[in-house]
Amino acid sequence: MPFEEGTPVIAYYDCSATTPVDERVAAEVLRLMTAEYGNAGSRTHSYGRDALDTVTRARRQVADVVAASPDEITFTSGATEANNLALLGFEPEGERSNRRHIISTTIEHKAILEPLARLRDRGFDVDLVPVNSNGRINADDVAQRLRADTLLVSVMHANNETGVLQPIDEVAAAMAGHPAWLHVDAAQSFGKELEALRDPRIDLISVSGHKIFGPKGVGALIARRRGYRRPPITPLLVGGGQERGLRPGTLPVPLIAGLGLAADLAVREHDTRRKECLRLRTQVLDGLEPLNLSINGDTTTALPHVLNVSLPGADAEAVMVAWRELVAVSNGSACTSASYKPSHVLTAMGLREDRVRRALRISWSHLSPAVDWAEAVARVRGLAAPIQ
Repeated sequence: MPFEEGTPVIAYYDCSATTPVDERVAAEVLRLMTAEYGNAGSRTHSYGRDALDTVTRARRQVADVVAASPDEITFTSGATEANNLALLGFEPEGERSNRRHIISTTIEHKAILEPLARLRDRGFDVDLVPVNSNGRINADDVAQRLRADTLLVSVMHANNETGVLQPIDEVAAAMAGHPAWLHVDAAQSFGKELEALRDPRIDLISVSGHKIFGPKGVGALIARRRGYRRPPITPLLVGGGQERGLRPGTLPVPLIAGLGLAADLAVREHDTRRKECLRLRTQVLDGLEPLNLSINGDTTTALPHVLNVSLPGADAEAVMVAWRELVAVSNGSACTSASYKPSHVLTAMGLREDRVRRALRISWSHLSPAVDWAEAVARVRGLAAPIQ
C-alpha cells in the first residue's frame, strides 16, 4: 500500500479520478466538524447562525468562480447528483410544455448518459452529437439539431478521460435566441478553466468538490436566472425547505465550507497551478517519448494536466501492474473501472480496439511529485509487441 510506513510513496497521477484534499481545506473541514458544528437551519442560537454564515460565505465563493449570484448555487452531494437534478428535474417541464427533445454528446460521463437513457425510456427524444477523431464536437452540429421542441442541451466542458475541452462558448453562441436551456457538466473544469464558464448563456453548471482539492461528498448545481426566471427544475427529493426546496436535507456545513474554500483557492492560485501543471506535462511527454506513444485527443484544446495515451508494449492493465509501485494511473473513468469495458469515449472517437485497450489516463496536479519516467519506460518495454 502506498501509505504504509517505511514503504516508498507511489506518485499519484490519477487526479481526474479525485484530487488530494488541500491541507488548508482539510483543516477548515476538521475545525467545523469538531469546534463549530452547528446546524445551518438552527436560527435560535449562535451555533446555528455561525453555521449559516459559513454556508453563505461558501455559496459566494462558489458563485464567484463562474460570475454567478450566490442565490443561484444549490449544494449537492457532488456532480453526479447535480447532473441528475439538472436533467431529470426538467422532465415535468418537458411534459408540461410538450418539449421533449434533448441534445447531448456521445462522450458524456455516465452521470449524464444514464439519466438521459431514463428520459428516453419515458418518451423523450435524446439526440447525441458525435465527436471527431480528436474528441471534440462541432458546435454547428448542435445548432443544426436545435428544434422548436428542444428543451435542453447538455454538453460537458472537459472530458474526464481525454481532458479535451468542448467548445461550450461556441455552443452557447449557437443557441443565442433559442429558448432551450444549456447545461454544462464542469466536474473536470470548474476552477481550472475560468472564462468559458462565466458565459451568461450557460444556464446550469454541475460542480464537484473532490476534483478541485476539496472533500468528497459535496458539489453544486449552479442554475442562473434568465431575467427573473429560474430554470424550471422540479426537485428529485422532498422533505425539507433547504436550498429553496430544490435539494432538501440538512446541509453538510463542513463539506460545503471545504468546497467554498477550495473554489476560492482555485481562483486565487489559478495561474501558478496551471504553470506547474504545464511543467509536469512536459516532463511526462519527454519521459515517455522513448516509447513512441500515441496521444488520444487533441492536446491543443485539452486541460494542461491530463493525457490519454496508448503505450506500445502491452494492454493498459499490464502497464498499470508494471507501474503499481512507481506511479498510480488509470485506464479511464474511475466510476466504471471496477468492471472494465472498452472506453465509450475512445470508441466514439473512432480509435481501433487495440489502441483503446492500450489506453491510459495520466492526470496530475500542482501538488504531484516527480516521477522516474526512465524507470517507467524500462518496466513497459518487453511486455508485448509495440503498437503498429
